[in-house]
Amino acid sequence: MSEYINNREYRQKVLKELIMELHDGKSVEEVKERFGKLIEGVSPTEISAMENELIKEGMPIAEVQRLCDVHAAVFKGSIEEIHRPEKEEDNPGHPVFTFKAENRALERLMRKGIRPKLESFAKDAGQEEADGLFEDLTKLWEIDKHYLRKENLLFPYMEKYGITAPPKVMWGVDDEIRAEIKNALKALKDNQESKEAIAEKIESALSRVEEMIFKEENILFPMVLETLNEDEWLKIARESADIGFCLYEPKQEWKPARVNVEEKARSQGEEPASEGYLRFETGVFSKAELEAMLDTLPVDMTFVDKDGIVKYFTNGSERIFPRTKAVIGREVKNCHPPASVHIVEQIVEDLKSGKKDHEDFWIKMGGRYVLIRYFAVRDKQGEFLGVLEFTQDIGPIQAITGEKRLVSE
Repeated sequence: MSEYINNREYRQKVLKELIMELHDGKSVEEVKERFGKLIEGVSPTEISAMENELIKEGMPIAEVQRLCDVHAAVFKGSIEEIHRPEKEEDNPGHPVFTFKAENRALERLMRKGIRPKLESFAKDAGQEEADGLFEDLTKLWEIDKHYLRKENLLFPYMEKYGITAPPKVMWGVDDEIRAEIKNALKALKDNQESKEAIAEKIESALSRVEEMIFKEENILFPMVLETLNEDEWLKIARESADIGFCLYEPKQEWKPARVNVEEKARSQGEEPASEGYLRFETGVFSKAELEAMLDTLPVDMTFVDKDGIVKYFTNGSERIFPRTKAVIGREVKNCHPPASVHIVEQIVEDLKSGKKDHEDFWIKMGGRYVLIRYFAVRDKQGEFLGVLEFTQDIGPIQAITGEKRLVSE
């Protein structure tokens, strides 16, 4: 661990040096090789964490932003795609699928529309050529919706997980691109500058858009796919239409795979509970009584079956961790950010194998002191049935002192 910390401290120091070299006038090409060696074997998430630390230390965001072009130059052609058994982001309707589809539409507009017209405009700056360019640049301005979704739907989740530097830097670059497109549109409309000057402004805007597409797909999207969980992607997908889309409209709604827990129970010879009484060894309950009793307990409970499928959670009035009914039927590993899935899988494996009967954690959350317990659930023969997650705010319990023998007024 100390070796990792020392390596990270060293990388942080060199990263700061490289930013200052860029500040002093060195080109991307001059620092590219040293940056490439520095981040060899380091994930995009760790690079962003180091940049975040520099900003916390007081380095202006504008200075860290200088690294954007170095990222692109180093990563270009060398970032290996992370192969997953099932890549949800390749399914139509997933927010990342939509972002990439918009990027392809933007590339087509620039390649087949704007650049050929720009070439004609440079040869003959007539009104017809200028009008055609203005129309296509107006279409390009739809990129504002693409950036708004990124800034208002993706970035808040990144900040929730402590990834604050990349969103701030990228938002700054987005605003610069918006300004360049606006300037190009204004120059065309006013027609007060030489055609060379106008063409240069348009070409500059196109280059910045292309650079941002590369940074999104090779830095931003891998980072958020590594961080956000399935529920968060669902919320982003559902809220995207409120902002709008850029040159592409999703053809279908993204629906992650779910297991129908009632059908699963029947296939295993079980019958889901009816509306009548449930008989247990020590008594009976109506379904309504049992549900109300469980929801009255001042704790959160979630049950995951032996196959890793979420089957139930309590729904008390004061939940500690949010849950929605959409979680029922999902694999538990999809309920957590990809970066922490290995921890969840290890806990489940330890409980399932019998290595452990429970695993406990306790964390501070705002004004709460939360105890999180995972229990192996076994039948009387010791056969593993699943995992019970039991979460409780133990702050009020820890605050108890003395004795209480009288009924409260």
